[in-house]
Amino acid sequence: MNNNVDIGPMLTTSEVARVLNVHINTVRRWSNQGLLKAYRIGSRGDRRFKKEDVISFYENSEEMDRRASSDNL
Repeated sequence: MNNNVDIGPMLTTSEVARVLNVHINTVRRWSNQGLLKAYRIGSRGDRRFKKEDVISFYENSEEMDRRASSDNL
C-alpha cells in the first residue's frame, strides 16, 4: 500500500485572500459556508486550501457573475 500521496502545495487563508483580492475574513466566511473547500490542520485547526479548489471556486464565481449580469439585461 502506497501512503505517499502527493497533495501538492496548500495555500493559507491569507494567500487565498491575496489571490482573490478579498479580505481574509471573507475567505473564512466562504469556508464556513461550505462555498470554498478548506482542510483543517494542526491542533489549532488552521485552514489550508488546495490550489485546484481555489481555481474552481474562482471560475464558478465568474460564471455566476456572468449569469447574473445577463439576467439583469
